[in-house]
Amino acid sequence: MKITATPAPLPASRPRLSLLAATLLILAQTLASTLSAAAQTPAPDSLSSTLQHLVDARSSAGLGHTALYAIQLNTHRSVGIDPDLPVQTASVIKLAILYQAMAQVRAGKARWDEPITLHPGEAVNGSGLLTSLDTPVTLTLKDVLTLMVIVSDNTATNLAIDRFGIDPINARLQSLGLENTHLYKKVMKPASGPMPADQPKFGFGKTTPREMATLMSYIGECQLHQQGTAITPGTASFAPPNAADLAVCTVALNMLKNQFYRDTIPRFLETVDTSETGTAIASKTGSLDDVRNDVAIVMGNTGPMVLSIFTYDNRDHGWTVDNEAELTIAHLAKQIVTAWSPTGINGKNLVPGLGLDQNSPKPKPSAP
Repeated sequence: MKITATPAPLPASRPRLSLLAATLLILAQTLASTLSAAAQTPAPDSLSSTLQHLVDARSSAGLGHTALYAIQLNTHRSVGIDPDLPVQTASVIKLAILYQAMAQVRAGKARWDEPITLHPGEAVNGSGLLTSLDTPVTLTLKDVLTLMVIVSDNTATNLAIDRFGIDPINARLQSLGLENTHLYKKVMKPASGPMPADQPKFGFGKTTPREMATLMSYIGECQLHQQGTAITPGTASFAPPNAADLAVCTVALNMLKNQFYRDTIPRFLETVDTSETGTAIASKTGSLDDVRNDVAIVMGNTGPMVLSIFTYDNRDHGWTVDNEAELTIAHLAKQIVTAWSPTGINGKNLVPGLGLDQNSPKPKPSAP
């Protein structure tokens, strides 16, 4: 049954309440029609139906659209809604920059402690801290990448792009078989040189939910030594990580675990003080006025999951924790994790390699 409930609009003078009321009504109606009890654990096919109902109801109400892909890496079960649809990345494309940095550090072509200087006039607006600092200021490469990841610092991102180059980053993505994932330009800067025809549509970067989940899984599993060139997402082959690989991946994974913005995928999943106990979620968010995205590794008691959720054409352009799209991502994540790890999450295995046997064969998951 397709849900098409459309809440009656409230007066224009109260747009925030209207959007929140619409969200709550849709979620209540959808969950009531798809779950027999709050404690029920959906089977995989029931999970897919539940997610589809939530996404369809949101779209029918004119709140926005959603594309997602999720996979549990040890069981290989997966679920998706438009998983191969190209979407705007916003800051999620910064995962591609991070992966390139990891590979270059491991190859000895970059160092975590190498100095990078921000000169006067180079800072850009948007998220981050560097725009507030006096310049010139010199940081380490690790500092720059940490700021890029945990507070999505746009100025730090541009410094990292200058360090590693747009073309080499995209070449890396292509070699991994991520043919629909592309970094177009620096943040808050005009595109330079010839651009692909679709750049105006996607802006900073594009990807698909499946491809970004694949890239995040490579980061979590510490897959740095690629063997050959992949043709499609998920077909890249790697040598098992060694101790030196794991040292590099520990630095990068700690950045993702310390993600500052936790109102999307982690919102309803974290029930402990992660500043004291450590987190079970490593993530990277991305936001524009009408876009909210989050890609995360979630360490369940039953094994590691990668959730890749993108929302676009969102009606709610607000920049508060009550943003409708952020709530939607949080509810979708809760459904997936509850279905696949009903006993909850635990960060003890959220370490490079994710507790997986790197020597075991990895069958390709069935297309959701």
